[in-house]
Amino acid sequence: MKKPIHITSLLLIGIFVFTACQKKEQAAKPNVVYILTDQWRASAFGYSGDPNVKTPNLDRFAKEAVNFSNAVSVSPVCTPHRAALLTGRYPTSTGMFLNDLYLPDEELCMAEIFKAEGYHTGFLGKWHLDGHGRLNNVAPERRQGFDYWKALECSHNYNKMAYYDNDDPEIKYWPDYSPFAIAADANNYMAEQAQNDQPFLLFLSIATPHFPHHSAPQKYKDMYPEEDIILAPNVSDDWKDRARQELQGYYAHCTATDEVIGSILDQIEALNLSENTIVVFSADHGEIMGAHGIRPFTKQLAWDESIKVPFLIRYPGIGKDKGAIVNAPINTPDILPSLLTLANIDIPESIEGEDLSGLIKSPDPEVDRAALVMSVCPFTSEYKYPEYRAIRTKQYTYARTLDGASKFFDNKQDPYQMNNLIHQAEFAALQLELDNKLQAALEDIGDDFQGRDYYLQKWNLKLDTSNNAINYRAFLKGEGVVQTPQLD
Repeated sequence: MKKPIHITSLLLIGIFVFTACQKKEQAAKPNVVYILTDQWRASAFGYSGDPNVKTPNLDRFAKEAVNFSNAVSVSPVCTPHRAALLTGRYPTSTGMFLNDLYLPDEELCMAEIFKAEGYHTGFLGKWHLDGHGRLNNVAPERRQGFDYWKALECSHNYNKMAYYDNDDPEIKYWPDYSPFAIAADANNYMAEQAQNDQPFLLFLSIATPHFPHHSAPQKYKDMYPEEDIILAPNVSDDWKDRARQELQGYYAHCTATDEVIGSILDQIEALNLSENTIVVFSADHGEIMGAHGIRPFTKQLAWDESIKVPFLIRYPGIGKDKGAIVNAPINTPDILPSLLTLANIDIPESIEGEDLSGLIKSPDPEVDRAALVMSVCPFTSEYKYPEYRAIRTKQYTYARTLDGASKFFDNKQDPYQMNNLIHQAEFAALQLELDNKLQAALEDIGDDFQGRDYYLQKWNLKLDTSNNAINYRAFLKGEGVVQTPQLD
């Protein structure tokens, strides 16, 4: 005769099954590895057709991922892009439209959302959202939900890159060329997390190929003799020599960083994480590099060299969509809501970007949409340029300054944007259509596009243009800390 099961035993069994189901459900959540590079324009890849650059690992990854061929940076400069990426909100909504500003605590950010869903969160590399000084420690309470931390506010000293290690307040330095060291630490982090049931969000912010370009390892610079570099036809004669000089180091950083990313992708595979990990590769903005008569190092402006960025995403179960191309632009605020849906996480009401997860899972090259790009207040040497609002569709770029329409390009017929169609009679109807789309995009986020002084006053910022200094002072809320911006 069987012994009766005691009620306590039944409770214990029930608790065990419930706990096991919870762990299984938690383990089934996809990991997220987000790789953000700095100033890597969309054209500078083998898979994008650049005749110079060597990017074999990202070329391989492009065949495994969905490629948004017209991804744009909502505001093509470092801090504004990062703020929009982590919040899913526009610069005019957060006030994060200049470099070296502090992203306020009250903004709900990517890591906080994932952490609330049971994720472990890690951040490595360049932060550039703290506003307390570039070499100061980003205190743990200002890390916007990231647990594991080996990062610095901002540095581009790649061969002696500073960082802070978790709760240790003493500054440290990555050994040798920082992208390699950061990748090694990322690979160790993933190996540790692979032993746990807990899903993880790992954000790698690699500061290359941002200038200075001469600091790239010599091994990679040797791959790009200046005299062999082929320039785009829109690079002006005045900048050709300088562009080749800078591109040697730029491409060298690209190839070294591609190697780094290859090691991260290989580690994901080696740890058997590929089937349960969303991997994104992108950049914060581009680099004009002498095109359109504009000096190298310039971003902020509404040319494709500046606003277009790479965006490759591989997700669990991608299957037949490997290598698919989406021509409709994805914009910076769209990324967070799309990732949340892919991870089966509800999208908070504060997020302004559009959820494009459906387009990621069912790529269609014919779909189109208008992505809003803005320069709320140009700064440093770009202060002389007017503020603008622009849209990018799969075919057209249209921009407006406070004085009216300024740029109108058919990017299929004119991929180097050398023929401005503004006010040409045969394109008047199309120009009006694009202007209406731009206006609708502005109305969607409540931006009535005023002059820079309006936004500076609204967000308690002061701009000093005396003696051509082109600086601003950012007053952090409740702290009285004053910072001076820099170009990078």
